[in-house]
Amino acid sequence: MSDTEKDAVLSDEAPVDDDVASKTLTSVWKRFLVRSGDASVENETKRAMQSRHLMMIAFGGTIGTGIFLSAGSAIALAGPGSALLSYFVVGMFVYSVVISLGEMSAMFPVSGAFSVFGSRFVSPALGFTLGWNYWFQWSLSIPSELTAAAIILQFWAPQVQAWEWALVIIIPVFLLQLIHVRVYGESEYWFALVKVLMIIVFIFVGLIYDWGGVKGHPGPGLSNFRNGQAFIGGFQNFAQTFVYAFYSFGGVELVAIAAGESVQPHKTVPRAIKATFLRIVLFYILTILTIGLCINWQDPTLLSAADDSDVTASPLTVVFQRAGFGAAAHVINAVLLTAVLSATNSCFYASSRMLLSLARSGQAPRIFGWVTSRGVPVPALLLALAVSSVTFLTTIWGEGIVFTWLLNLTGISALLVWGSIGFISLRFRAAYRAQGRSLLDLPYTQPFFPLLPAGVVVLALLMFIAEGYSSVKEQPFEAKNVVATYVGVALYIVLYLGYTVYERFGLGIRQHFVPLLEVDLQTDAVWKPGEGAMIRDNDGKEEEGTAVSVTPGWRTWLSYAAKHVY
Repeated sequence: MSDTEKDAVLSDEAPVDDDVASKTLTSVWKRFLVRSGDASVENETKRAMQSRHLMMIAFGGTIGTGIFLSAGSAIALAGPGSALLSYFVVGMFVYSVVISLGEMSAMFPVSGAFSVFGSRFVSPALGFTLGWNYWFQWSLSIPSELTAAAIILQFWAPQVQAWEWALVIIIPVFLLQLIHVRVYGESEYWFALVKVLMIIVFIFVGLIYDWGGVKGHPGPGLSNFRNGQAFIGGFQNFAQTFVYAFYSFGGVELVAIAAGESVQPHKTVPRAIKATFLRIVLFYILTILTIGLCINWQDPTLLSAADDSDVTASPLTVVFQRAGFGAAAHVINAVLLTAVLSATNSCFYASSRMLLSLARSGQAPRIFGWVTSRGVPVPALLLALAVSSVTFLTTIWGEGIVFTWLLNLTGISALLVWGSIGFISLRFRAAYRAQGRSLLDLPYTQPFFPLLPAGVVVLALLMFIAEGYSSVKEQPFEAKNVVATYVGVALYIVLYLGYTVYERFGLGIRQHFVPLLEVDLQTDAVWKPGEGAMIRDNDGKEEEGTAVSVTPGWRTWLSYAAKHVY
């Protein structure tokens, strides 16, 4: 072949090589960064969590470092009366959120929960925003929980660095997540049970001590609520306590995330919702009341300042010490550590499942949608582990500073998610009505509709305005307080607008909101239209038959108590 012929052949083949390279890059992009067209080859998560697991996740999952540490900050900032009122208002608000979300989750039990609902019932941009916002919220909660663990552990060993404690805690929790979702459910069940029992003991001991029932240790009685000490700093300080309450109640929506991996969610989700959340509010209110009665708002043991890195114990531990139970204080601190393990466990679970859902929806890199044959999303868990390295910043700026900043970030993020859930609930019902569906087909129907979701939206706006007002009016004025308040909102807006622009110019989709008549009410539903009443009747007959045919012995009663008492 002549040189001229070779040049001609090379010239003809060059475009082919370029085309092959282009196709290869496109293939790599589709393979790793977007969802494949054949979803059947992908492993799925496992429905392995029982009713008792879901109930304790709903009940004890929220009892964590928020109530054990940040409650002290709320009392130190605004007084025990303001903290009590703040937690009550946020408790009622959160209860409404869970009721609204539970109605949708019982019918559509998916791991992405409100992110999926946002895309399906409102717009893909809202689902994208809620999913990434929630992932961000829980990923940042991992280092904040580990920071809290360092604070608790320094009660025993103040010479050990915070990052060393973080490694001791995070490694076993991460390994637990890699085994199976049933392991998460079982570990969370026992972690939550320990926390619930400790809260009950603390309330009894704290109130007895406060009323002077411990010999040799006279309690303060009602002195901390007298002489203008109940409400400190007026409305401005009261508004600032909301962020602590948001952080403390964070995780109440976990029951909706876990519904995607629970057995018979049409029965377990309503049970978890109806049986637990009023008790959570009751526990929180009594805990805040007990702390406020026993510890004065000026007490230096409270975690009260952003640059305070010398805190050595939780308010609960302090109360036991002052009541004369020195040895019990060590036990309580150990239980607090258990609570941190539980909270960190939930952080890994929530962040990984939300990222998994986003990847399966094509709104995150596809690699994070991969799960093992046992239903474990390993890449999503690894990313959560990587983000938790933020914990190491505590060795630079001090535990108190990082804890408070992360608390602000996650608190406002939770408020935005909860407010959005109220709006999604209203749109879901509108679509349900527009398509002529019967409410009898819903496994669980929220009471007082539309008061609860509408109240959620209104209260979320009012609380957010109050937070912004307090950050601006705080004296001396500091720009970092305003940034801490609004950085979560900035992230929310950037995500929403960014996806909207991508949807408009990248995907060529001009219709932003999903029309009510086109809302998908079929995919992932627990049953088809008209089947709800029939399936519930059959379930009721089966349970009745089981109850008649079984003669309960002592093992049966013990099993029943373990599943249903808490």
